[in-house]
Amino acid sequence: MNLIVLMKRTFDTEEKITISDGRIQEDGAEFIINPYDEYAIEEAIQLRDKHGGEVTVITVGNDDAEKQLRTALAMGADKAVLINSEEDIEEGDQYTTSKILVGYLKDKEADIILAGNVAIDGGSGQVGPRVAEGLGIACVTTITNIEVNGQNVLITRDVEGDQEKISTSLPLLVTCQQGLNEPRYPSLPGIMKAKKKPLEELELDDLDLDEEEAAPKTKTTDRFMPPEKAAGRILKGDTADQVKELAALLRSEAKVI
Repeated sequence: MNLIVLMKRTFDTEEKITISDGRIQEDGAEFIINPYDEYAIEEAIQLRDKHGGEVTVITVGNDDAEKQLRTALAMGADKAVLINSEEDIEEGDQYTTSKILVGYLKDKEADIILAGNVAIDGGSGQVGPRVAEGLGIACVTTITNIEVNGQNVLITRDVEGDQEKISTSLPLLVTCQQGLNEPRYPSLPGIMKAKKKPLEELELDDLDLDEEEAAPKTKTTDRFMPPEKAAGRILKGDTADQVKELAALLRSEAKVI
């Protein structure tokens, strides 16, 4: 089985993040594999171990993403691909990323492509479905279980606090949600083996893509921080007086009644 995982390098939200001019300053920031992509990597490894084949992890970015790709290899992926777009595209969007990924995947005959449900930095959840659309294959999002039987696939997915069962077939792209599995930590032997596993680096020219084809379709016109919230107010006195004061504040200050 040919299993492909789409991975993104993201900043670690549990570490200190510095914001300047509405942008995260990368100097000194810690970067990790997007947590939802870890579910995708783990599920791909489990599917490979059960059905055979190999797992390839792909990312679009710059040389700094090699660290996260090596981590994926240490988890158990077989090989990795870095599509370096830094010199060609200064700042892309979801269209850019999906266009590049489709350019790479169009002749790879993947059985299952796995991606994270969302990236914790942008949170758009667009790349997976866009890739599926570009490849002309089925797409199921926010999955919490997947069972493969030959060409047939049974999936459970989250839908607004409930679950939905879907029957589909290969080839297929799925986006992975919390609850699908428990991602493993790289072991010391896995880390040592990862150093010898293949990591291929490509550029847009290798995919017969130029800058115009992958140019972003969106433009950021402004970035700003949300306004600071005013301190809460504690009402004192008898309950009846508090109710009157609260009603007056809701009318005069909050303007909600």
